[in-house]
Amino acid sequence: MNYKLTLAYDGTRYRGWQRLPGDKQSIQGRIEAVLSRMEGTSVQIHGSGRTDAGVHALGQVASVQLSGDRSPREILDYVNRHLPNDIGLLSVEPAEPRFHARLTPSRKTYRYRIWASDAPCIFERRFCYCPERIPDADAMSAAAGAFPGTHDFAAFHTGRTNKSTVRTIDRAQVARVGPELHFTVTGDGFLYNMVRIMAGTLLEIGWGERPADDIPRLLSGAARAEAGFTAPPQGLCLMEVTYL
Repeated sequence: MNYKLTLAYDGTRYRGWQRLPGDKQSIQGRIEAVLSRMEGTSVQIHGSGRTDAGVHALGQVASVQLSGDRSPREILDYVNRHLPNDIGLLSVEPAEPRFHARLTPSRKTYRYRIWASDAPCIFERRFCYCPERIPDADAMSAAAGAFPGTHDFAAFHTGRTNKSTVRTIDRAQVARVGPELHFTVTGDGFLYNMVRIMAGTLLEIGWGERPADDIPRLLSGAARAEAGFTAPPQGLCLMEVTYL
């Protein structure tokens, strides 16, 4: 039977979502180990996307085929009893046979948190980027308004890809929340390190290191070297995955 799993995790001590040969420090690997023990046979799950090392999730989604001998509640309880306390299964739902967390069309929402206060960041430092300088929130907010739409994000990813670098962004905004700035972005898909580079570019605008109107130029076929730095992973969280 096909199931949809919704997960949350603190990615601080993991090497990312994807299971790699011989690597026990992946989110996927930890969950598959528990499900395989429950089923008595090897189980593979498919995540909606691969969060990187140190990146967190409040709403990661995965799909999995299980025997159907247990109710969703029994699966939920069993898995949470055996997972480490920095990974949690939030819900288990029966899904249509053709549902696949990665291949079914979806929208993802990410949030990048930036500590923007002179006060020490004591309790949130594992989940925020704490730069030495406080950026101009208004400049970042205005610049983020150039991201929505369908654009070529070649300047906003690292590594090689044989696929199109065109993506559609539905929403991109910067908001102050107490001592933090939250950069929240929703789109139909994201390239490797794309959100972190978007955040780094906005921060450079907020620090006055690049023109406030630089985003449209970068979305017109610019090279990776022309965009901003890749912001550290701990500030990034996958907030939600919704399916069309």
